[in-house]
Amino acid sequence: MRILLLGGDGFLGRHAATALRALPAAELATAGRRPDHDLRLDLTSSQVEPLAADLARLAPAVVVNCAGAVAGSARHQSEVNARGPAVLAEALELACPTARLIHLGSGGEYGPGRDGGSLAETDQPSPTGIYGVTKLAGTLAVAESALDAVVLRIFNPVGPGSPAASLPGRLAAELAANPGGVVTVGDLSAYRDFVDARDVAAAVVAAALAATPLPRILNIAGGRARPVRAIAEGLVAAAGFTGRIEESGAGSARSAGVSWHQADIGAAERALGWRPRIALEQSLRDLWSDAQDQAPVPDPGGADPLVAGSR
Repeated sequence: MRILLLGGDGFLGRHAATALRALPAAELATAGRRPDHDLRLDLTSSQVEPLAADLARLAPAVVVNCAGAVAGSARHQSEVNARGPAVLAEALELACPTARLIHLGSGGEYGPGRDGGSLAETDQPSPTGIYGVTKLAGTLAVAESALDAVVLRIFNPVGPGSPAASLPGRLAAELAANPGGVVTVGDLSAYRDFVDARDVAAAVVAAALAATPLPRILNIAGGRARPVRAIAEGLVAAAGFTGRIEESGAGSARSAGVSWHQADIGAAERALGWRPRIALEQSLRDLWSDAQDQAPVPDPGGADPLVAGSR
């Protein structure tokens, strides 16, 4: 079985690539902007007909799209999150109409959750910002296509390799670089549903191997809302951090209007036989270990620019 992976250079894509390469009966091909990919591809500018020709040449049985933008201008997020999946789905319909398309969506498509409640795939999406709106547009392009397609709606992924743009990745890097300093973060009182990136990869594998068509949308999450403060507490414990964390900084504008997010993951368990296996505490220990490996050597001649409030 040939599997084509898009977005394999990103956080979730790298974990998906590792899991897919481990499948004994699978041949993994990758697509992206770098010249070492099997297919040079930029979905922000690709046209349907040339992409269809490339897909026909590769003839994948499964296509996994992990490409996405969590920040940038409205135009950039629209091109990556909305246009990209639409072009991909249309090209697949022309070239490989029997291929399965697995697209990574986002829990942000739902918008704010009900305090204490769980968001199910049947709930009406109501995204509050450009990220959620563009991700929802991409989901609809895939879900309403004629393909054998499934959107895995990923909630808050965490684990080794968490990007610096995310709170877990940034905080781990700061703790690694400044074991006794002051780290300033935004308000940590909101609740989020965290899921390990390796559990996301396991869901991708389960979707690729499913013998029958899948529901159009499946939530992939931990299934339990945790205070965002648990991220800081878990990393502090893993690091043995002796400094101080202050919640006086500016938080994420994208998340500010959402105080509670929790997913109902029952549909994914029924359709894929999938449940998250890695506890948040383990995710954070592994993230910390990875951050130590990546930590820069401190400059003894001056303050470290990673530490908010150090200047």
